[in-house]
Amino acid sequence: MKIISYNVNGIRSALSKGFLEWLQATNADVVCLQEIKCCEDKIDKQLFYDLGYQVYWHPAVKKGYSGVAILSKTQPKNVEVGCGMEVYDNEGRVLRIDFDEFSVLNVYMPSGSSGDTRQDFKMQWLADFNHYAEKLKAELPGLIICGDYNICHQAIDIHNPKSNAKSSGFLPEEREWFTQFLDRGFTDTFRHFNPEPHNYTWWSYRAGARNKNLGWRIDYLLATENLKPKLKRAAILSEAKHSDHCPVMVEVAH
Repeated sequence: MKIISYNVNGIRSALSKGFLEWLQATNADVVCLQEIKCCEDKIDKQLFYDLGYQVYWHPAVKKGYSGVAILSKTQPKNVEVGCGMEVYDNEGRVLRIDFDEFSVLNVYMPSGSSGDTRQDFKMQWLADFNHYAEKLKAELPGLIICGDYNICHQAIDIHNPKSNAKSSGFLPEEREWFTQFLDRGFTDTFRHFNPEPHNYTWWSYRAGARNKNLGWRIDYLLATENLKPKLKRAAILSEAKHSDHCPVMVEVAH
């Protein structure tokens, strides 16, 4: 099963840049989208149905903001919209589909880059998400948490760790949260297969950052330890250019 996570920075914008053709060519089984910025009634879901996908949508209450969606070629046995915490569900941050052997949790974690208020919100989210993920891990047969985490875990995951040492997304407390989260029983699937530097998933639109590969790796597919033997391959699909992010992919024996 090929699973992709992609922050599209507006699904309608991505569609105007050839996203649909890319989706068809990629032929993934599950595609988790973040920052869709679009209500269901503003998109023609038939576009995805025609490619064989079931479509699940969780927009934010605020129009044109945040939101997540999942496209799946396999009918899940259960779909869970939101995480049951209203403050986050209003922002459309969590969507889950369950299969017999594992579940796929699509998450768009908050950014703290706009200032102290949102950074505080982000840190509260990280604390709350810990408890939420622990509960799911105990209940589900296996779990893959994919999405935009808005955190670079290690110095290898960011083009200039020294100058970004005090930047939201690379703060010591955020990186420590990530380490502890992995230590609770998750595998960073990309790093499981790829130890090399200079692999990023987001680039600023400014100063030609993408062409120079001056990026951050903030998009992840984390899998519970019991799924590690089933992991076949993981990759960053940097050739896809419908967003300031690029997709990340994992293949799991199913």
